Amino acid sequence: MATPQILVVDDEPDLVELICLTLSRMQLATQSAGDVAGAKQLLKSQRFDLCLTDMRLPDGDGLELLEWLATNNPGLPCAVITAHGNVESAVRALKLGAFDFVSKPLDLGVLRKLVASAIKLAANDDDPGATLRRGPMLIGRGPAMERLREMIQKVARSQAPVHIFGESGTGKELVARMIHTASSRADEPFVAVNCGAIPNELMESELFGHKRGSFTGAVADKPGLIASAEGGTLFLDEVADLPLHMQVKLLRVIQEKTVRPVGEAREQSIDVRILSATHKDLAELVRLGRFREDLYYRINVIDLRVPPLRERREDIPDLIETIVRRLSRRLGVEPAKVSAAALQALGGYAFPGNVRELENTLERALALCTDGTIEASDLQLRPSPLAGAATASPGATSSGTNAPASGGNHALGDQLEEVERAAIIKALEQTRYNKTAAAKLLGMTFRALRYRIQKLGIE
Repeated sequence: MATPQILVVDDEPDLVELICLTLSRMQLATQSAGDVAGAKQLLKSQRFDLCLTDMRLPDGDGLELLEWLATNNPGLPCAVITAHGNVESAVRALKLGAFDFVSKPLDLGVLRKLVASAIKLAANDDDPGATLRRGPMLIGRGPAMERLREMIQKVARSQAPVHIFGESGTGKELVARMIHTASSRADEPFVAVNCGAIPNELMESELFGHKRGSFTGAVADKPGLIASAEGGTLFLDEVADLPLHMQVKLLRVIQEKTVRPVGEAREQSIDVRILSATHKDLAELVRLGRFREDLYYRINVIDLRVPPLRERREDIPDLIETIVRRLSRRLGVEPAKVSAAALQALGGYAFPGNVRELENTLERALALCTDGTIEASDLQLRPSPLAGAATASPGATSSGTNAPASGGNHALGDQLEEVERAAIIKALEQTRYNKTAAAKLLGMTFRALRYRIQKLGIE
């Protein structure tokens, strides 16, 4: 097997020497260029397995080189070296297709892990679809699913954060697992975290871990969920449910690639790729002050939309066949047949709960059917709240009048709560989360503010 070749592009001789020495100890061959022109010349004449470039160069920058590579050598992983804390340039680089980034001053441990992942990715490029075929699969042969599979294969080559959005039940975690399986991290852990299922008071300890004695009940050191994903992928499901104070801490994890367990004085470097998902509109939550704008742009470097089932009805027959076969295996019975009437009923249903609802419907039908055939009556399909939603105006009744919806008062209450939440968050940010000062600013007592914070789930 040929020795992997690394191109280092930087105009600082001392830094180039340090990088080349570090990589040589990994049994890798290196060449260097001091500017964009020199890098292009080498890239045209030789094959490399990784390009590692500084953002600032005498005749251009790393972004220019990334754009050139996208056209002239699209299969080559390229990582960028950014100034410490320059998140904006790192995000721009990732959006242009950079494999990953590393900040100055260089953490050699982080650098070695980045390079190892890139080399592993390059070694798997002979059959880019193989990892997708051996991992979890998306069911469906329609154009929407084909486009999604293509995007999964593309983003799997990067280390950039990916945000997966779509309605509940569409299969967002499955997409995250497919990205992990198709990536260079496939042999390392995939850790899924439901952010909405962890109590606020336990969230920091669960995510970051803690040291023994750091708080009452901490009887032993405990690694956090982030650290447990070392070398692999951390999937943050329902990331919109993270409270604001945890959003700040997550942002630092992504920017600095470090974690600090509760009660620990030092930060620990980590190598984890962040994937996230939610069924909520993050952009709207940013507007309302419920989700940090800087974190939004950091986790949303690449976004993937998982289409709802009603947008890919052509996949329903394949889904039915696969689900019935899987459920029958679980029950230890022969796969049931699905009658033409049942197929027609399923094909015309809106499925507000998407694939998850389809699976639950078929599981119920299997339990009710007789003679090994699922009939339409076995499905027990419920009137869908989404039926006709695409054509009916909000609040429209069957008579065609725009009468207030029955939940109108509830909706108004929700709107008022959003306004109140946004005002409290703004006051807290203005006072650097000094609740006494925030209460004074809002014209309420400290006790009243504390009650509203708890009720609205701000912390």
